[in-house]
Amino acid sequence: MLKRTEGIVLKTNPFGEADLIVTCLSKDYGILKTFAKSPRKIKSRFGSSLEPLTHSKISFWGKEDAALPRLVQSDIIYTFHSLRSDFRCFLRVSELVELTLCFVPERDASRHAYHLLINTLRTIEDDRDMDLLILYYKLNLLNIAGFSPKLDNCGRCGKSGDAFYLSHGSVLCERCSDGTEPSFRISKGAISFSSTLLGWSPLKLNRIRPARFLIPELTKITDAHIKYVVEKNLRTRSFRVFQPL
Repeated sequence: MLKRTEGIVLKTNPFGEADLIVTCLSKDYGILKTFAKSPRKIKSRFGSSLEPLTHSKISFWGKEDAALPRLVQSDIIYTFHSLRSDFRCFLRVSELVELTLCFVPERDASRHAYHLLINTLRTIEDDRDMDLLILYYKLNLLNIAGFSPKLDNCGRCGKSGDAFYLSHGSVLCERCSDGTEPSFRISKGAISFSSTLLGWSPLKLNRIRPARFLIPELTKITDAHIKYVVEKNLRTRSFRVFQPL
């Protein structure tokens, strides 16, 4: 059965001498893995459309339950070439790709995640605040996937609090914490800022002028929460540590 959708290439893996396994975030099927025959043999538009971050209209063929349907056509909508050509930028964007692969299920439509990634990439390409956009993507992807840290109030009683506990994935008030040491203290400004980021489009983030300390504070908590949820360090973040300034 031939199916058509749109997708953003997240990664490719060589298969044999000339073939590829292509993993993309699709509009209608969530994370989708397909088999592409011979795109590495010659320079072609088909091969170009399988570069990481390329946004394309794709057609694939296979039975309903086929583990690896065949990718038969891929027509480029937009390349996001500028994001790939800048190494530092590509490294930062690769963190978003890794998170997407962690939190978006295979063969499970997630149009919110699909549009979130496209709109975030478009905004990054417009030279907006990279740290703000990365944080924005993380918080909104976690929210879509159902793993959002609860920061607005106590996860047990609903009262306000200023301490975040990784083991609960939530802020807890002093009474509900039972005297346990918090993983992080969180300011009221960071709590309010997180709510703002969940309610805005990335295309409008240029209107936000947060206090300088809010992005690092909220990023630190969000990254620790992600590590706790996935039970490992992200490879892209580990690689960034060793990059020269």
